[in-house]
Amino acid sequence: MRIRAIIKRIVQQFLRDKRSIALMMVAPLLVMTLLWLVLDLDQYEPTIAVTDVPEQMQDLLEEQDATIIEMSPNEAEEALGDKEVDAHLTWKKDQVELTMEGSDSTATSAVQQVLNQTSKQLNPNSLNMEVNFLHGSTDLNLFDNVGPVLIGFFVFFFVFIIGGVSFLRERTQGTLERLLATPLRRWEIVVGYLSGFGIFILLQSIVIAVYSIYVLDIYMEGSFWAVLLITFLLAITALSLATLLSAYAKNEFQMFQFIPVVIVPQVFFSGIFHIESVGWLDAIGKIMPLTYGADALKEIMIRGQELSAVLGDIGILVGFSLVFILLNILALKQHRKL
Repeated sequence: MRIRAIIKRIVQQFLRDKRSIALMMVAPLLVMTLLWLVLDLDQYEPTIAVTDVPEQMQDLLEEQDATIIEMSPNEAEEALGDKEVDAHLTWKKDQVELTMEGSDSTATSAVQQVLNQTSKQLNPNSLNMEVNFLHGSTDLNLFDNVGPVLIGFFVFFFVFIIGGVSFLRERTQGTLERLLATPLRRWEIVVGYLSGFGIFILLQSIVIAVYSIYVLDIYMEGSFWAVLLITFLLAITALSLATLLSAYAKNEFQMFQFIPVVIVPQVFFSGIFHIESVGWLDAIGKIMPLTYGADALKEIMIRGQELSAVLGDIGILVGFSLVFILLNILALKQHRKL
């Protein structure tokens, strides 16, 4: 009877918390669907610019499902810089010269596979190929390629959890209510909380960036200070989003329920997987902050770009933060109108 009473209490507790039941049923399906979408995509088909390449070789490359575009050397160089093509193949008298864009290990591997299959159908002894990289190198492995994304993700994830739970405790323990009883305005409370937490998330950003780049030796071609700025902007975005969502959570368990809905999906749209071929899937990633943070980090760390090249990503991250901060101020209106 006593065991039955415990079971009855737990069942009743879950029945009262309909959001927990919904997430238990829906969240696994959401994550599995996302995994199916990104892992069931067709194999990546590289785009290769060619200059003076014999028609026979172009035909063989196209048979390997590569997209071949004839370009002049200057056009190909510009296309590589803009990531419009994955490689540039130039045929000279005694040598074939291949220039890889190099910032994406998936694209690099796809180009190498296509050329290996093509060379087997030609005379391998007559194909003397020189391989160069516009960005990265032959030593750029998978971890180096996804490293910038992982830096952005872990900054975003831990700030979201710690910030959200901390702000929730401020509310459940009555601290926020006492602040709302003072003459402080809502925007002053929000900015004060974000600034206070900001000191610690800046330290966290520094620790993660320093450890990843200088201890784990993730490939780094750009400026460390630019990386630090992007990670800090990601952290501010995560913190403002976490404090916003914590206003709708009754306890820490409900705060953790947001992880499979808010955090996990962003991983699939942050650049680890190639989803550009599916338009509507790629469009979903455009509404997620981590997409822009990861893109900016890859541009800086792998392609060696300056901050001026990622101003668009920076502007969007700032925009996300401002929107979340504004919504935070409006969310406090349910506690006090001022």
